[in-house]
Amino acid sequence: MPSYVVAGASRGIGLEFVAQLATKGNQVFALARNPDKSKGLQELKSRPGVTLIQADITDPVALRAAAEQVSKATGGTLDVLINNGAYISKKHEFVQIDEFPSDQELIDDFKLSFETNVIGPVLTINAFLPLLRKGQVKKVLTLSTGVADAPTVLASEYAYSPAYCVSKTGLEMVSVKYAIKYKTEGFVFLTISPGVVATAEEPPSPEKLARLQEMFAGIVKVAPHFKGPIQPSESVELMLGVLDRTTVEQSGAFLSHFGNRQWV
Repeated sequence: MPSYVVAGASRGIGLEFVAQLATKGNQVFALARNPDKSKGLQELKSRPGVTLIQADITDPVALRAAAEQVSKATGGTLDVLINNGAYISKKHEFVQIDEFPSDQELIDDFKLSFETNVIGPVLTINAFLPLLRKGQVKKVLTLSTGVADAPTVLASEYAYSPAYCVSKTGLEMVSVKYAIKYKTEGFVFLTISPGVVATAEEPPSPEKLARLQEMFAGIVKVAPHFKGPIQPSESVELMLGVLDRTTVEQSGAFLSHFGNRQWV
Protein backbone atom coordinates (compact mmCIF):
# COMPACT_ATOMS: atom_id res chain seq x y z
CA MET A 1 0.00 0.00 0.00
CA PRO A 2 1.22 3.59 -0.64
CA SER A 3 2.83 5.28 2.36
CA TYR A 4 2.29 8.88 3.44
CA VAL A 5 3.76 11.11 6.12
CA VAL A 6 1.58 14.06 7.12
CA ALA A 7 3.54 16.63 9.13
CA GLY A 8 1.38 18.99 11.17
CA ALA A 9 -1.49 16.53 11.52
CA SER A 10 -3.08 17.44 14.84
CA ARG A 11 -6.07 19.41 13.56
CA GLY A 12 -7.73 21.15 10.65
CA ILE A 13 -6.33 20.45 7.21
CA GLY A 14 -3.56 18.13 8.43
CA LEU A 15 -6.03 16.01 10.38
CA GLU A 16 -8.30 15.84 7.34
CA PHE A 17 -5.40 14.61 5.20
CA VAL A 18 -4.90 11.75 7.65
CA ALA A 19 -8.61 10.94 7.70
CA GLN A 20 -9.03 10.88 3.92
CA LEU A 21 -5.82 8.98 3.23
CA ALA A 22 -6.69 6.40 5.88
CA THR A 23 -10.02 5.61 4.23
CA LYS A 24 -8.23 4.71 0.99
CA GLY A 25 -6.17 1.89 2.47
CA ASN A 26 -2.91 3.80 2.67
CA GLN A 27 -0.20 3.57 5.30
CA VAL A 28 -0.37 6.97 7.02
CA PHE A 29 2.09 8.36 9.55
CA ALA A 30 0.68 11.41 11.35
CA LEU A 31 3.33 13.73 12.81
CA ALA A 32 2.35 16.19 15.51
CA ARG A 33 4.03 17.97 18.40
CA ASN A 34 1.54 16.52 20.87
CA PRO A 35 -0.46 13.72 19.24
CA ASP A 36 -1.75 12.57 22.63
CA LYS A 37 -3.50 15.93 23.05
CA SER A 38 -5.20 15.83 19.65
CA LYS A 39 -8.72 14.50 20.03
CA GLY A 40 -8.98 14.05 16.28
CA LEU A 41 -5.79 11.99 16.03
CA GLN A 42 -6.79 9.88 18.99
CA GLU A 43 -10.02 9.04 17.19
CA LEU A 44 -8.13 8.10 14.02
CA LYS A 45 -5.31 6.05 15.52
CA SER A 46 -7.43 2.89 15.66
CA ARG A 47 -7.94 2.92 11.89
CA PRO A 48 -5.92 0.36 9.94
CA GLY A 49 -2.65 1.80 8.65
CA VAL A 50 -2.60 4.92 10.86
CA THR A 51 0.44 5.54 13.09
CA LEU A 52 0.88 8.58 15.32
CA ILE A 53 4.39 9.99 15.78
CA GLN A 54 5.49 12.76 18.10
CA ALA A 55 7.73 15.25 16.30
CA ASP A 56 8.13 19.01 16.08
CA ILE A 57 9.03 20.13 12.56
CA THR A 58 11.59 22.59 13.94
CA ASP A 59 13.44 19.82 15.82
CA PRO A 60 15.84 17.96 13.49
CA VAL A 61 16.61 15.30 16.09
CA ALA A 62 12.93 14.48 16.53
CA LEU A 63 12.43 14.45 12.76
CA ARG A 64 15.28 12.02 12.21
CA ALA A 65 13.83 9.79 14.92
CA ALA A 66 10.44 9.99 13.20
CA ALA A 67 12.01 9.06 9.87
CA GLU A 68 13.68 6.08 11.50
CA GLN A 69 10.34 4.95 12.93
CA VAL A 70 8.72 5.23 9.50
CA SER A 71 11.64 3.40 7.91
CA LYS A 72 11.25 0.46 10.27
CA ALA A 73 7.55 0.23 9.47
CA THR A 74 7.90 0.47 5.68
CA GLY A 75 11.15 -1.33 5.05
CA GLY A 76 13.06 1.88 4.39
CA THR A 77 10.77 3.65 1.93
CA LEU A 78 8.21 6.45 1.77
CA ASP A 79 5.99 7.41 -1.15
CA VAL A 80 4.58 10.84 -0.27
CA LEU A 81 5.43 13.57 2.24
CA ILE A 82 2.83 16.22 3.03
CA ASN A 83 4.17 19.33 4.79
CA ASN A 84 1.25 20.98 6.56
CA GLY A 85 2.86 22.34 9.73
CA ALA A 86 2.65 26.13 9.97
CA TYR A 87 2.63 29.07 12.35
CA ILE A 88 0.67 32.30 12.41
CA SER A 89 0.71 34.56 15.44
CA LYS A 90 -2.74 34.99 16.98
CA LYS A 91 -1.60 38.26 18.53
CA HIS A 92 -0.21 39.69 15.30
CA GLU A 93 -2.50 38.05 12.74
CA PHE A 94 -4.22 41.34 11.98
CA VAL A 95 -1.28 43.69 12.55
CA GLN A 96 0.19 45.57 9.58
CA ILE A 97 3.92 45.61 8.97
CA ASP A 98 4.55 48.97 10.69
CA GLU A 99 2.09 48.43 13.55
CA PHE A 100 3.90 45.97 15.82
CA PRO A 101 3.82 47.14 19.46
CA SER A 102 7.62 46.99 19.57
CA ASP A 103 10.62 46.18 17.40
CA GLN A 104 11.27 43.10 19.51
CA GLU A 105 7.78 41.74 18.87
CA LEU A 106 8.30 42.24 15.14
CA ILE A 107 11.66 40.46 15.30
CA ASP A 108 10.25 37.58 17.35
CA ASP A 109 7.24 37.12 15.08
CA PHE A 110 9.33 37.07 11.92
CA LYS A 111 11.90 34.70 13.45
CA LEU A 112 9.29 32.22 14.65
CA SER A 113 7.38 32.44 11.37
CA PHE A 114 10.50 31.69 9.32
CA GLU A 115 11.62 28.96 11.69
CA THR A 116 8.29 27.15 11.43
CA ASN A 117 7.07 28.03 7.94
CA VAL A 118 10.35 27.83 5.99
CA ILE A 119 13.04 26.06 7.99
CA GLY A 120 10.59 23.50 9.38
CA PRO A 121 9.55 22.15 5.97
CA VAL A 122 13.19 22.06 4.83
CA LEU A 123 14.20 20.05 7.89
CA THR A 124 11.23 17.74 7.38
CA ILE A 125 12.02 17.13 3.72
CA ASN A 126 15.68 16.50 4.48
CA ALA A 127 14.81 14.01 7.21
CA PHE A 128 12.57 11.95 4.93
CA LEU A 129 14.47 12.31 1.64
CA PRO A 130 16.41 9.05 2.03
CA LEU A 131 13.11 7.18 2.36
CA LEU A 132 11.42 9.11 -0.45
CA ARG A 133 14.29 8.35 -2.82
CA LYS A 134 13.60 4.65 -2.29
CA GLY A 135 9.84 5.05 -2.70
CA GLN A 136 7.78 4.47 -5.82
CA VAL A 137 5.80 7.73 -5.95
CA LYS A 138 8.40 10.34 -4.91
CA LYS A 139 6.08 13.28 -4.23
CA VAL A 140 6.37 16.10 -1.70
CA LEU A 141 3.40 18.42 -1.15
CA THR A 142 4.02 21.58 0.88
CA LEU A 143 1.11 23.78 1.91
CA SER A 144 1.35 27.52 1.40
CA THR A 145 -1.38 30.13 0.99
CA GLY A 146 -2.91 32.37 -1.65
CA VAL A 147 -1.63 35.38 0.29
CA ALA A 148 1.89 34.26 -0.59
CA ASP A 149 1.11 35.32 -4.16
CA ALA A 150 2.15 38.97 -4.52
CA PRO A 151 -0.26 39.94 -7.35
CA THR A 152 -3.18 38.56 -5.34
CA VAL A 153 -2.12 40.40 -2.18
CA LEU A 154 -1.80 43.65 -4.13
CA ALA A 155 -5.15 43.24 -5.86
CA SER A 156 -6.99 42.30 -2.67
CA GLU A 157 -5.11 44.93 -0.63
CA TYR A 158 -4.45 42.42 2.15
CA ALA A 159 -2.12 44.30 4.49
CA TYR A 160 -2.22 42.01 7.53
CA SER A 161 -0.18 39.01 8.77
CA PRO A 162 3.15 40.28 7.38
CA ALA A 163 5.39 37.65 9.00
CA TYR A 164 3.08 34.82 7.93
CA CYS A 165 2.74 36.06 4.35
CA VAL A 166 6.44 36.77 3.88
CA SER A 167 7.52 33.43 5.33
CA LYS A 168 4.98 31.48 3.29
CA THR A 169 6.26 33.22 0.16
CA GLY A 170 9.60 31.52 0.75
CA LEU A 171 8.05 28.06 0.47
CA GLU A 172 7.68 28.36 -3.29
CA MET A 173 11.44 28.76 -3.65
CA VAL A 174 12.03 25.86 -1.26
CA SER A 175 10.10 23.56 -3.60
CA VAL A 176 11.88 25.02 -6.62
CA LYS A 177 15.32 24.27 -5.17
CA TYR A 178 14.41 20.64 -4.45
CA ALA A 179 12.69 20.30 -7.82
CA ILE A 180 15.84 21.35 -9.64
CA LYS A 181 18.06 18.91 -7.79
CA TYR A 182 15.80 15.86 -7.87
CA LYS A 183 13.96 16.16 -11.18
CA THR A 184 16.17 13.54 -12.83
CA GLU A 185 15.14 11.07 -10.12
CA GLY A 186 11.47 11.51 -10.99
CA PHE A 187 10.52 13.62 -7.97
CA VAL A 188 7.57 15.99 -7.82
CA PHE A 189 7.88 18.88 -5.38
CA LEU A 190 4.67 20.88 -5.29
CA THR A 191 3.67 23.96 -3.28
CA ILE A 192 -0.08 24.30 -2.93
CA SER A 193 -2.64 26.70 -1.49
CA PRO A 194 -5.61 25.00 0.18
CA GLY A 195 -7.94 27.91 -0.51
CA VAL A 196 -9.81 29.80 2.19
CA VAL A 197 -10.65 27.03 4.63
CA ALA A 198 -12.79 27.01 7.77
CA THR A 199 -10.36 25.64 10.36
CA ALA A 200 -11.19 27.79 13.40
CA GLU A 201 -11.97 25.74 16.50
CA GLU A 202 -13.94 28.49 18.22
CA PRO A 203 -16.05 31.49 17.15
CA PRO A 204 -14.03 34.64 16.37
CA SER A 205 -14.07 37.63 18.67
CA PRO A 206 -16.00 40.69 17.42
CA GLU A 207 -12.69 42.38 16.52
CA LYS A 208 -11.42 39.36 14.61
CA LEU A 209 -14.77 38.94 12.87
CA ALA A 210 -14.54 42.52 11.63
CA ARG A 211 -11.04 41.88 10.27
CA LEU A 212 -12.18 38.65 8.62
CA GLN A 213 -15.06 40.46 6.94
CA GLU A 214 -12.57 43.05 5.70
CA MET A 215 -10.36 40.26 4.36
CA PHE A 216 -13.30 38.57 2.62
CA ALA A 217 -14.25 41.88 1.00
CA GLY A 218 -10.72 42.05 -0.39
CA ILE A 219 -11.00 38.51 -1.74
CA VAL A 220 -14.20 39.44 -3.56
CA LYS A 221 -12.22 42.14 -5.40
CA VAL A 222 -10.13 39.45 -7.10
CA ALA A 223 -12.69 36.63 -6.99
CA PRO A 224 -16.26 38.00 -7.26
CA HIS A 225 -17.64 34.45 -7.02
CA PHE A 226 -16.25 34.00 -3.48
CA LYS A 227 -19.01 33.05 -1.02
CA GLY A 228 -16.96 32.17 2.06
CA PRO A 229 -14.56 29.55 3.40
CA ILE A 230 -14.79 25.94 2.31
CA GLN A 231 -14.59 22.94 4.65
CA PRO A 232 -11.31 21.05 5.19
CA SER A 233 -12.86 17.95 3.61
CA GLU A 234 -13.47 19.75 0.31
CA SER A 235 -10.05 21.41 0.29
CA VAL A 236 -8.15 18.19 1.02
CA GLU A 237 -10.10 16.19 -1.55
CA LEU A 238 -9.22 18.77 -4.20
CA MET A 239 -5.56 18.97 -3.15
CA LEU A 240 -5.15 15.20 -3.24
CA GLY A 241 -6.57 15.26 -6.75
CA VAL A 242 -4.03 17.88 -7.79
CA LEU A 243 -1.24 15.86 -6.18
CA ASP A 244 -2.29 12.73 -8.04
CA ARG A 245 -2.40 14.57 -11.39
CA THR A 246 0.85 16.51 -11.05
CA THR A 247 3.76 15.09 -13.04
CA VAL A 248 7.50 15.57 -12.87
CA GLU A 249 7.26 18.18 -15.64
CA GLN A 250 5.37 20.40 -13.17
CA SER A 251 7.77 19.86 -10.29
CA GLY A 252 8.49 23.13 -8.49
CA ALA A 253 5.11 24.66 -9.29
CA PHE A 254 2.98 26.70 -6.90
CA LEU A 255 -0.67 25.83 -7.54
CA SER A 256 -4.07 26.24 -5.94
CA HIS A 257 -6.36 23.45 -4.77
CA PHE A 258 -7.87 23.68 -8.26
CA GLY A 259 -4.53 22.87 -9.88
CA ASN A 260 -4.03 26.36 -11.31
CA ARG A 261 -3.46 29.90 -9.99
CA GLN A 262 -7.10 30.50 -9.03
CA TRP A 263 -6.72 30.75 -5.27
CA VAL A 264 -10.41 30.72 -4.27
